[in-house]
Amino acid sequence: MKHMNTWTLVTLVAIVCSACIMSGCNNNDSPAAAVSPTDDSSQFVNLTDVVPDAILEIRYYGTYNFVGARIDGYEQPTALLTRRAADSLKAVSDWCVAHGYRLKIYDAYRPQVAVDHFVRWSKAIGDTLAKAYFYPDLDKSVLFAQDYIMEKSGHTRGSTLDLTLFDMQTEKELDMGGTFDWFGPESHPDFCGDPTTGRYTGDNTKSPAEPKRSISEQQFKNRMLLRQAMLSHGFKPLDSEWWHFTLKDEPYPDTYFTFPVRELDR
Repeated sequence: MKHMNTWTLVTLVAIVCSACIMSGCNNNDSPAAAVSPTDDSSQFVNLTDVVPDAILEIRYYGTYNFVGARIDGYEQPTALLTRRAADSLKAVSDWCVAHGYRLKIYDAYRPQVAVDHFVRWSKAIGDTLAKAYFYPDLDKSVLFAQDYIMEKSGHTRGSTLDLTLFDMQTEKELDMGGTFDWFGPESHPDFCGDPTTGRYTGDNTKSPAEPKRSISEQQFKNRMLLRQAMLSHGFKPLDSEWWHFTLKDEPYPDTYFTFPVRELDR
């Protein structure tokens, strides 16, 4: 019986050690922690080096965003993406330019420190500086619980971006019926229409406002135009934000990068 207990103990220790290696247990003294792959920007590019027609309006570098302040980790008003995502976006841009539009980028790669800033802000319930512009129909206390703010973001993997279309004829953004980063069902691609068929329905029952907010048929069509351009060139949408797209075959689906947003020296 004594021999069996010893053998069981050894087996358990081996299992625990193996699990720790597989899961990457948090040990700051380990070689893996000392040389973190999440700081490696070598497979990223400056977005405008690949997509020179893109217009940048990096909202988190400025103060016109739902926090109302510059976000941690945004050291320059530039946009970074993985090489693979940028190459796919170039195809989107070429299609858009041929149809009279340019891409306008609000955000691309987002470092983990920026996501952490969002989380801290969400817990500071009294800080509602930008509420009237981005979440007037919601109490700030529900933003984290309802997944408007999360501890991890696809942006931090480097192949996700937020964008809209710029009309070269009118020299204005296309009217999408709502601002980037509006917290509410009005931002959903299926608000007032069916994104699968592209059919406008006018169904605004999900709007929490009274009277109900709505978007026009033309505004819905503008959203669908952006969606068509992105989906037909290898990106997938998000069901809660008309402006948000991720490369389907993103190269780092499980890696969250930490380097800051600033021009890469290539």
